[in-house]
Amino acid sequence: MSTTTIDPSELSLTDLRAQRAELQRADDAVSYVRRLVQARLDMVLEEKKRRLTGEHLNVAEDLPAVLGRQLTGGPARPPRPTEDLSEHPLAQQLDQLCSELGADRIGDLSDADLDAVSVGLAKFEAARSLERQALFTRLDAFSADLVRRYRNGEASIDGLLAGDG
Repeated sequence: MSTTTIDPSELSLTDLRAQRAELQRADDAVSYVRRLVQARLDMVLEEKKRRLTGEHLNVAEDLPAVLGRQLTGGPARPPRPTEDLSEHPLAQQLDQLCSELGADRIGDLSDADLDAVSVGLAKFEAARSLERQALFTRLDAFSADLVRRYRNGEASIDGLLAGDG
């Protein structure tokens, strides 16, 4: 059943928590892939800068710094266990797009091809941003219902700590 059409108030507490956790995992994957594509876009910008200024771009030296900014930066979020998302279908889709666009060899691309990489990656990132906004809306609804249940006494903190709700 898709969580897009589920009314959280109609779910059992166990199902509500499970659906919310599923949405959080989906958000983790989309967030991870967005950061990857943003790092790729940063590399394209660095290459464009290099072409304008004549500076030498050393991808081997610059990539760790770019990835470090994108993969570890951003707003603070509550810590959740993370898993390796590099094999997630969205990550594989990004890899395929980068391969098709030639993003793995940006230094060899013409200016027009480099612009095409930038446009393609930006479109991919925009689509992921829309996905993430939709996930946030659904997550907010599920979280609000969970909070409502705790406030109304339908669920107890003691039960949560004991593992039964």
